[in-house]
Amino acid sequence: MKLAVIGGGSTYTPELIDGFARLRDTLPIGEIALIDPDPHRLALVAGMSARMLARAGHPARITTDSDPGRGAAGAQAVLVQLRVGGQAARHVDETLPLDCGCVGQETTGAGGLAKALRTVPVVLDIAERVAKAAPDAWIIDFTNPVGIVTRALLDAGHRAIGLCNVAIGFQRRFAALLGADPGRISLDHIGLNHLTWERSVLLDGREVLPGLLEGHGEEIAASVGLPAALLRRLGLVPSYYLRYFYEHDAVVAEQRQAPPRAAAVAEIESRLLEIYADPAADTKPGLLAGRGGAYYSEAAVDLIAALLGQAPARLVVNLRNAGTLPFLPDETVIEVPAQVGPDGAVPLPIRPVPPLLSGLIAHVAAYEDLAREAALHGGADRVTDALLAHPLIGQASLAADLAARLIEAGRDHLPWAAAGTVDSTVDSTVDGGSLP
Repeated sequence: MKLAVIGGGSTYTPELIDGFARLRDTLPIGEIALIDPDPHRLALVAGMSARMLARAGHPARITTDSDPGRGAAGAQAVLVQLRVGGQAARHVDETLPLDCGCVGQETTGAGGLAKALRTVPVVLDIAERVAKAAPDAWIIDFTNPVGIVTRALLDAGHRAIGLCNVAIGFQRRFAALLGADPGRISLDHIGLNHLTWERSVLLDGREVLPGLLEGHGEEIAASVGLPAALLRRLGLVPSYYLRYFYEHDAVVAEQRQAPPRAAAVAEIESRLLEIYADPAADTKPGLLAGRGGAYYSEAAVDLIAALLGQAPARLVVNLRNAGTLPFLPDETVIEVPAQVGPDGAVPLPIRPVPPLLSGLIAHVAAYEDLAREAALHGGADRVTDALLAHPLIGQASLAADLAARLIEAGRDHLPWAAAGTVDSTVDSTVDGGSLP
């Protein structure tokens, strides 16, 4: 089997390689094609990846290419993990909103919109090239904002599915607290990408969430940055990203006192590339844990294996709503448990969602619709409307100010802005690695 990785020059790629090597029995791979426009990064990461596979005794070969179509030819699955504009653009996404009193985060709020504007046209262009070279391949989107990007891919007719590591992270964390194998844990995971809650935790089919909150509430709350009392009162566990909504002002105050995450990640990436350049390095460096994206490789292996018929499974993925959440349009992309097999993913039935959750989900889903339109068609008015619809912004003067600032800051990656037109064209400048 051939697997292609778009953004293969990402410093995160060796994390994927480590997972592919460890889980070879679940997903046998013969070739891993790393595709990236940066020849220097690509050479370093490819060399490191090849040495890791050799050390593990894995038979797969590493190939490289700068062209997505050529590199993905013949692949059965294509992983997309790119970052348009690199860490420099991320730095802007995290700092510019703070200047306006808003949360500075690369996937949530104004920063998430800025990233979507740059990213959606690029991913769609790449997907078209991939579809011509590998028409039967599944496109697995890691690229943030995953919900918006996956929706754009599906609307364009691609065989696509989105993947995030939040659910598998919770599964592993709860399993560790319970002293159980992660495979025994299943979650009632509900929401949109980066806007999810765990409403139920089952151990061998038995509900254990109340006991987890009672016995480990402080530890769980600390991991998501919210008060334990709130989690116990709600009887559920919000993802870390809900902190930006539930504690917005406190987060803004904290962010103004700390360096942006982009600066730390850029430093980690620089050090990782030095490690990858060492011809003796052949094991995943511990430093990679600071790069983010824990358990993505395991989640990717499980998903690819299920899609290719190796091991159909119940997995949390990003896919069409298709009536699952009755308060959302069918076309909306949601993040829920699904049964995944060779024919794709089918969302599993969901018990009724209370207003405290459904109201925010519907609000953010409406914003995502407008964000996708702005990314596809450009225009200051579309950008302003998306910001006005976002629950973390929602004020007309603030939305207009942020829109002007985001467009100016992203002008190099927004051809419609540079040209002063409404229609968007594609900019193909990418830098590997979209993970947190």
